[in-house]
Amino acid sequence: MRVKICGITQPQQSVAIASLGATALGFICVPTSPRYVTIPQIQAAVADLPENIDKIGVFANASIAEITQIVFSSKLTGVQLHGDETPEFCSQLRQALPQVEIIRAIRIRNFEHLEQAIIYTEYIDTLLLDAYHPQQLGGTGQTLDWQMLQKFRPSCPWLLAGGLTPDNILEALSQVNPDGIDLSSGVEIKPGDKDLEKVALLFQRLGTGN
Repeated sequence: MRVKICGITQPQQSVAIASLGATALGFICVPTSPRYVTIPQIQAAVADLPENIDKIGVFANASIAEITQIVFSSKLTGVQLHGDETPEFCSQLRQALPQVEIIRAIRIRNFEHLEQAIIYTEYIDTLLLDAYHPQQLGGTGQTLDWQMLQKFRPSCPWLLAGGLTPDNILEALSQVNPDGIDLSSGVEIKPGDKDLEKVALLFQRLGTGN
């Protein structure tokens, strides 16, 4: 199973988290976020990562030119869209970055939102379902209604996010069947500062710890 730890801000933590078992790391490229990182910070954080670790930049309502510049400058392997990006925007981004994974994050509150998520599947590589929050785009610590997702089978891989922690991850995975999981606040001391003991505990619970 794919395990993405998002909101990385410190280079030494990125290497440690990868060595504990993460398959993807997320870097927040949204200036209003408490976990925001600049291009030099991302460059420092990815410099010593193994090749096989996915390096995902998280954006919200950024232009294709801005996304492209950050992807190339930071050597990112994926882009996660967390704003109001349309399927058409995703299609244009795919043309601009044909070799880069495109993840569309959707904040789910009801079945209507799930239906909306399905529309994106032909334009992207991966869906990410997050908990709905009226003000915040992610990292809220709120969980989704997992029961609502029991029959969710989109045509592309999907990641479960939203308030996941080492304490609730097995309960979540007993109810839903995602291709991967995404954690941020659930393994933090404070925004952007990861708790490596919690990260280690997560992989221990998953039975994949290194």
